[in-house]
Amino acid sequence: MTDNQDFLSGKLALVTGASRGIGAATAAALAKAGAHVILVARTAKALEDVEEQIHEAGGSATIAPLDLTEGEGIGKLAAAVAERWPSLEVLVLNAATLGSLTPVEHIDSKEYARILTLNVAANQALIAAFDPLLRRSERADVVAITSSVGHEPRAFWGAYGSSKAALENLVLAYGDETERLGKIRVHVVDPGATRTRMRELAFPGEEPESVKPPQVVADFILDRLGSDAPTKERVRVDS
Repeated sequence: MTDNQDFLSGKLALVTGASRGIGAATAAALAKAGAHVILVARTAKALEDVEEQIHEAGGSATIAPLDLTEGEGIGKLAAAVAERWPSLEVLVLNAATLGSLTPVEHIDSKEYARILTLNVAANQALIAAFDPLLRRSERADVVAITSSVGHEPRAFWGAYGSSKAALENLVLAYGDETERLGKIRVHVVDPGATRTRMRELAFPGEEPESVKPPQVVADFILDRLGSDAPTKERVRVDS
């Protein structure tokens, strides 16, 4: 862990997919480090549970129930955040959907469109909507959660893997575009095998205790944010 446990004091963070798994654990870690965290996910009740846990631990959070695939919700969220806060210091792009694991020739076009909408297009919309607030920060970090199949193609993972490949390219391009500013860092984080609902769906016969908990990934992200890590790096969380 970083030596300064409150290094995000007074800062604002936004985490998507914050209702469970890596998103919830990362939100809790950011709050523990002093950030006020905006929790984004579809299910209000699940977000309320995470918010309560953060508050009980002495942290600060606000829930923002939102389906990232629908309409103009992202733009409205960004406008609402801008009315209340002057800048955004941390943006964690975690929300994603797995879809069916199937041969490429059997991929359902409607399901594939939904995967690309959430895993890629929604993240582009988030970056576009929150870019002004990121630029107003003295220092800001964008963290995108990826997967090994995003750069190592695997049979039956074509739909999900291609969405993560696109996400990596998109986010790293943003890192290249903002590098000259000297204050926005972009991190692409591959969490590796982690105890999440998505992992359970992908590997139903796996013993959950055989893989690391989400907190390990959250601590890794927090350490990276508190370090002098460079921008535009793709990193993997080892057990």
